[in-house]
Amino acid sequence: MTIAATDGLLIIVPAYNEEASVGQVVEEIRQVLPGVDVLVIDDCSLDQTAAVARRAGAQVLSLPYHLGLGGAVQAGYKLAYELGYQYVIRTDGDGQHDPRYIPAIYEALKTSGCQMVIGSRFIAGDGAPSSLVRGLGIRFFRFVLRPILGQPVYDPTSGFVGVNREALQVFSKSFPLEYPEIEALVVLQRRRFRFKEVPCRMRPRMAGRSTITVLKSFYYIIHVLLGVFVNVLKYERRRR
Repeated sequence: MTIAATDGLLIIVPAYNEEASVGQVVEEIRQVLPGVDVLVIDDCSLDQTAAVARRAGAQVLSLPYHLGLGGAVQAGYKLAYELGYQYVIRTDGDGQHDPRYIPAIYEALKTSGCQMVIGSRFIAGDGAPSSLVRGLGIRFFRFVLRPILGQPVYDPTSGFVGVNREALQVFSKSFPLEYPEIEALVVLQRRRFRFKEVPCRMRPRMAGRSTITVLKSFYYIIHVLLGVFVNVLKYERRRR
């Protein structure tokens, strides 16, 4: 696999069994940003995800074992850092993240001075969560994260995220493995890095359905809450 750091930007697409959608995702990215480097991280899929992504024009990093979302994203970050990319934007392989908003995230990364930029469906006040339970979880984490981050975050579970090289260096070495979005915010804040949100719209999945059930949603809330507090305690201990 050969990738060149074109204009310093890499789009990573973590994907697991997304053969029905990943090809269109890659094609849409390349329509919005012709010539941009696109890397699909195939998380040991059981279908033709890797082959479909290659046919659509993406480079593919095929993981030898199923690592889960956090592990797949970290693999992409690690490779991007080693190859010298200045900016990485993550979009999911199921098509929910509209590539038309990638330029806005990219521009904010280059001009805002923030280490992370989040594509937020709620910052303009017109977004809608995918389910009642997820909506409750988002509101809960907004409340929990506000005093920790020192600023509001409207869409803390969004995976439509861009990072610059400073954040990339951190995440290439350590990244939350399960449900990483919220814990990643806390990790960056502990290092006094900054983030901002830019408005975007989310779409329904192009194919298949989410594996997150009601029971898994409650597990998610508990798991992430524990992860947040562990990160906060680690930071406070280092300060002493």
